[in-house]
Amino acid sequence: MKMDDRKQKVLMAIVQDFIATAEPVGSRTIAKKYRLGVSPATIRNEMADLEEQGYIEQPHTSAGRIPSQQGYRYYVDYLMQRKELSAEQEDLIRRQFEKKVRDVGQVIQKAGQLLSHLTQYASIIMSPQIGAGSFKHIQLISMRPSQAMVIVVMDNGTLHHRVIEVPESITSADMETISGVLNAKLQGLTIESIKVTLLKEIYLELARHKHILDLAMDLLQESLMLRNEDKIYLGGVFNMLNQPEFHNIEKVKTLLSIIEQEKMLCELLSNQGDTGGVTVRIGDEIKHREIKECSMITAPYSICGKQVGSIGVLGPTRMEYAKVVSIVESMTRNLSRAMERMIFGPGK
Repeated sequence: MKMDDRKQKVLMAIVQDFIATAEPVGSRTIAKKYRLGVSPATIRNEMADLEEQGYIEQPHTSAGRIPSQQGYRYYVDYLMQRKELSAEQEDLIRRQFEKKVRDVGQVIQKAGQLLSHLTQYASIIMSPQIGAGSFKHIQLISMRPSQAMVIVVMDNGTLHHRVIEVPESITSADMETISGVLNAKLQGLTIESIKVTLLKEIYLELARHKHILDLAMDLLQESLMLRNEDKIYLGGVFNMLNQPEFHNIEKVKTLLSIIEQEKMLCELLSNQGDTGGVTVRIGDEIKHREIKECSMITAPYSICGKQVGSIGVLGPTRMEYAKVVSIVESMTRNLSRAMERMIFGPGK
C-alpha cells in the first residue's frame, strides 16, 4: 500500500540513518539532517502514524525509532534509489574476472572473496551444477605438463569440471583428438543412455592413438560418474561478526551454526523466486527462524542464458540494500561472462 509523500520521506530518512549509524533515529535528527521542510513536531506526528501502521518501531522507551521488517520491505520496493558502482569498483570486478585461473572452482572462490570484500557482509556462492540433460560439449584443456581440466557441458546449460592427472607425453593435439571423438559419440546422449556398444565404438575410433586411449577411457568414466552435488563457497563470515547486531555471543553462536549447514545454504540460494534477477529477502521472508534478524540478496548466474548457479549476500536487516543490489548485479554479469570464456574461449 502506497503512503503519502511526506511519510515516504520520513521513512526513507529513518531507514537511511539507521543503516548508516545503527542508532535509533529521533525527530530532531531527521529535521536537522534531512531538511524535509517541516518542524520536529510534524515529523513526530508522521512517525507516530508510521509506527501505528507497522513501518517503524521503538526498541525501548524514550528512544528514537528503527525500521521494522515491513518498513525495510517498503523501502526496498518503493523508495530505494539505484546506487551505481564507482568506476574503481567496476574496474576492480572486471579485472578480477579477467585474470587467468586454473579451474571453475577457483573462479567461484575468487568471486566469493571479492563479493564479501565489496559488501563487507558474508558471501555465499553455489558452484555450477550438472543436472538432468544430455551431453552438449566435452572439452579437455591442458593446464600444465601433467594436469588437464575436463569440462562437460549439458544441453540445459549446466556444467561439471574436474582436474585430472595426465601423462606428461600427452600433447594439446592429443587432447583435441580425445575431445573431438567424445563429442562426436556422446553429443545428444544422456548419461543413462550410454551403452557398452558405444564404449566399443570409442575404443575403435581411438585405437590408432594407443598412447591416449587409456586417458580417453578414464575421461569417459569421469563423465559417467557425474552427480548433482551442491558445492557452496562461503566468504566474509567475520564481516558479519563486526556488525553491531552480532555483538551478542548467543547470536554469534546461532549465526555460525547456520552457516555451517551446507544443505540450508543451498536452500537459501535455490529459493529465490522466479524473477531470474536479484531477489531481496528480509527477516522472516528467508523462512529460517534462526536468521530472522538477517536479510539476504541473491541472484542467479548463467552460461549462454541458462542459469547454472547462484550468488548471495547475507547481512543484517540493517543492510545497505541499494549498494549490495548493484554489486550483486555486476558480479553475476561478470561471473557469467568469465564462465563462458573459460568454456568456449576468449572470443565468447
